[in-house]
Amino acid sequence: MGPLTVIAPDGVPEITAGDDLAAAVLGAFGSEGLVDGDILVVTSKVVSKAEGRVVSGDRERWIDVEAVRLVARRGLTRIVRNRLGLTMAAAGVDASNVAAGAAVLLPLDPDASARALRIAVAERTGANVGVLVTDTAGRAWREGQTDIAIGAAGVVVLESFAGRVDAHGNELAVTAPAVADEIASAVELAQGKLGARPCAVLRGRPDLVLPPHDHGTGAVALIREDGADLFGYGAREAVIRAVGGAPADRAPFGRPVSAEELVSALGAAGLAAEVTAEHEVRSADGHTVASDIVAFAHGWNRTETDSGDTDLRYRPSSP
Repeated sequence: MGPLTVIAPDGVPEITAGDDLAAAVLGAFGSEGLVDGDILVVTSKVVSKAEGRVVSGDRERWIDVEAVRLVARRGLTRIVRNRLGLTMAAAGVDASNVAAGAAVLLPLDPDASARALRIAVAERTGANVGVLVTDTAGRAWREGQTDIAIGAAGVVVLESFAGRVDAHGNELAVTAPAVADEIASAVELAQGKLGARPCAVLRGRPDLVLPPHDHGTGAVALIREDGADLFGYGAREAVIRAVGGAPADRAPFGRPVSAEELVSALGAAGLAAEVTAEHEVRSADGHTVASDIVAFAHGWNRTETDSGDTDLRYRPSSP
């Protein structure tokens, strides 16, 4: 593998609704142009501006519009899962680099935006490039933010090392670099947050660029399904949702655990329980409310018992 080069040109004009984004981007690269195997990276903000996603009015209201559900809230900060399936602060609604009183929403379909830009570049230059649309996001457990890919076309977004063997003969089981996110972060170093460089090219990884007309999975492949993430709610919010026990709040907790796992969880909460069948757990502890809360968070429901039976019996919501 050869050296990596990132080119982040100056000279991209202010983009407004209806502007030809491909023309603006290609103009910024000038005579150097784009070549086969390049990965063109553009910020979601410039894509959104070209697509008319700049709105006016109260930013909090637009966060409500873009959000699907609340993940966590700390003071005025809201972390939400938005309509694209991305978990982000403020649903990705951005009020920077726009006029006062305006906000920029994420593109309606970032993968489609990336495909359109890739096709336009190919038609005008003949170059087979990959395209990434990026945005800034925080990370659990880590301070600061970094850019991630929210749209992709013609780029391998996720490599799989499963089954490969390292230099010591150890087989890799779950290693899967999110190369699209790695590229987004690398390119952002050259663009800079205040550099007015909304596009860049990473050169040196043509192996990640797919053949013409093969747009790949898109960046949507990097999004975990609701419930597949171990952190569907913030720590405080998870408690509140489990106590409330609303059926609509069950999905982010994930699939029902095994009977043995539920018994272990109840035990960790100081609640005695035992497995009575493959899909049944019995508790004679008598702490009905606490047992129901733990069971709900683990995907189980209390079932009706015969009259006079004081034991609590639980079955998975979807065995």
